[in-house]
Amino acid sequence: MLQVNAIEKYYGSKNNVTKALDRISFHVAEGEFIAIMGASGSGKTTLLNCISTIDTVSAGHILLNGEDISELPPARLARFRREKLGFVFQDFNLLDTLTVEENIGLALTINHVNPHLVRDKVQDVSMRLGIDDILSKFPYQISGGQKQRAACARAMVAGQSLILADEPTGALDSRASKNLLEIMSKMHQEMHATILMVTHDAYSAGYATRVLFLKDGRLFNELLRGARSRSVFYHEILDVLGLLGGDISDVS
Repeated sequence: MLQVNAIEKYYGSKNNVTKALDRISFHVAEGEFIAIMGASGSGKTTLLNCISTIDTVSAGHILLNGEDISELPPARLARFRREKLGFVFQDFNLLDTLTVEENIGLALTINHVNPHLVRDKVQDVSMRLGIDDILSKFPYQISGGQKQRAACARAMVAGQSLILADEPTGALDSRASKNLLEIMSKMHQEMHATILMVTHDAYSAGYATRVLFLKDGRLFNELLRGARSRSVFYHEILDVLGLLGGDISDVS
């Protein structure tokens, strides 16, 4: 589904250039749940920003379902994000002036999808995530856990090819973090979502099926979970993070 081919990213001026990404290549198959880890400054958020088209690569190519997104003209980028990419944010980013139903279906509405079809799609994904009984409420009327589910429903409602999450548990307490990870795991296992998640947290990464480790803008290592338990996988992730060095104190 996703092909990242020898991408590079440079920042700065001619006399002061920083290489944030250094010829990174990997493929993501449909239905994978991949975590990207690394110390601060390793390039993990830059990588996600390039895949999400928020930033552009300096060299190399990124293909999603065969389409080279690194060469999309600016006029097509916004529509591409709405139709192909789903986002799960730290703080949910729900609009308080819209109902839960309107928040979930917002991208479809912007794309002028038939209102009846929008309603059907919102109802379907909401039932799968157990929030179909709160669609008429506003975000300030629902719990944090319900907001998490609404945000995940919004990320999936249009049948987006790829779900992107940048430190989705970063602003949450341990209970809320676990709830969100369980929701994302359900999206992956039962709804067959393809997820790419940046995280510094080994516990969060343990929910993934594969973990990519970055160091100094390069792909340092990767781990496949296979049939191993999440607990065993978690400790293997910690072992690799110990080799990476850096802000390991951030790992919980």
